[in-house]
Amino acid sequence: MESQLRSVSLSAGLISGIALGDALSMVEQMAGPLLPPGSRVVPLAEAATLDENANGMFVTFGFALVIIFLVLAAQFESLISGLIIMSTVPLGLACAVFAMLLTGNTLNIYSQIGLVLLVGIMAKNGILIVEFANQLRDRGEDLRSAIENTSNIRLRPVMMTMIATIVGAVPLVLASGAGAEARVALGWVLVGGLGLATIVTLYLTPVAYLVIARFTKPHVDEERRLQREMQHAETLQLAEAAE
Repeated sequence: MESQLRSVSLSAGLISGIALGDALSMVEQMAGPLLPPGSRVVPLAEAATLDENANGMFVTFGFALVIIFLVLAAQFESLISGLIIMSTVPLGLACAVFAMLLTGNTLNIYSQIGLVLLVGIMAKNGILIVEFANQLRDRGEDLRSAIENTSNIRLRPVMMTMIATIVGAVPLVLASGAGAEARVALGWVLVGGLGLATIVTLYLTPVAYLVIARFTKPHVDEERRLQREMQHAETLQLAEAAE
């Protein structure tokens, strides 16, 4: 009995190269024309939690992206700066998915953890570029020269972070034995995805900054405007007191 209905339980193992979701779809397609009216296929065990895991993935990514964006906006006191940094995240995730397709891995709970980690690393690299570019603009450099100088100066720390993370994840890719599938899935997301996303970060972030940051003014301009307003207010107060 299953859910107070008469049922027949069937179990099968997956062969190499077949994902659980693909196998479930194949079973449902084959059973469709064979089942009598009123009968249906009810997934059990891991197959039953497949949709729940997929929904949980979207919720997790949604919360991760929103939290990172809010933190960046608060740190830079600008929604534009947060938007520039987050602009590299979609292509970074696409690079990770492309790496999984090339290596024959599937999107499971372990690769999802790697994708969330990848979002954080790419955001950190974007912070290195955007923060220093804002500092150069505050020193009086124009928009283009600021991002060009930043890209040259910040190339080394960005590359060091990328290389250190990729090299640290290589043992996961080379894992073997019990539970190796989980470690390999996580490793390929970091090694392949982050390796491809390096190019995205180094090229897309400066371009996004050059296109979007022109709608903002350096913080030093806001400080000067505030000082002028305060001086003007003091002048008015003195004039009223003299009268």
